[in-house]
Amino acid sequence: MKEVDRIIRVDHAGEHGAIQIYRAQILISRILYRDIVHTLENMLRHEQEHFRRFDQLLKSRRVRHCYALALWAMGGFVLGVFTAFLGRNAIWACTNSIETTVLHHLDWQLAFLRNKDRDAYDAVLSIKSDEEDHRQLGQANGMESIVYGPIFWVVRKSTGCAIWLSTKL
Repeated sequence: MKEVDRIIRVDHAGEHGAIQIYRAQILISRILYRDIVHTLENMLRHEQEHFRRFDQLLKSRRVRHCYALALWAMGGFVLGVFTAFLGRNAIWACTNSIETTVLHHLDWQLAFLRNKDRDAYDAVLSIKSDEEDHRQLGQANGMESIVYGPIFWVVRKSTGCAIWLSTKL
């Protein structure tokens, strides 16, 4: 089914971008915010596991990946560096914003997939808990920053745009 292939492709691309965001944030945090590196590394491991799950689904179904993977990798890395240089609260605001947007999208996907494709449904459901945990960390740690509002808005709009573009590419 074409829509199911798109869902898998979009989630695969999103996890690819998220990996780059965390890699960049970890790179900067090792110098500036050593106390959060371990948490960011755990979150990175979750995203890598999610990516592997969707990559395996793409390959087993012979579905092509999103044509914009390189763009999402570059954009994710730039976003990660930018937010890390703005401060630890900006890192958490970025996390909260992305995960808020992603969770809304995952809820739509789960509703769509519920009675259409059990394997795809299970794959999407399998990542939801980690993404909720990431959002909670972002909410708990980044809310007091003066840059929270603008970062949250910009990242949310960018994430929404990336999701939409991934459905087309």
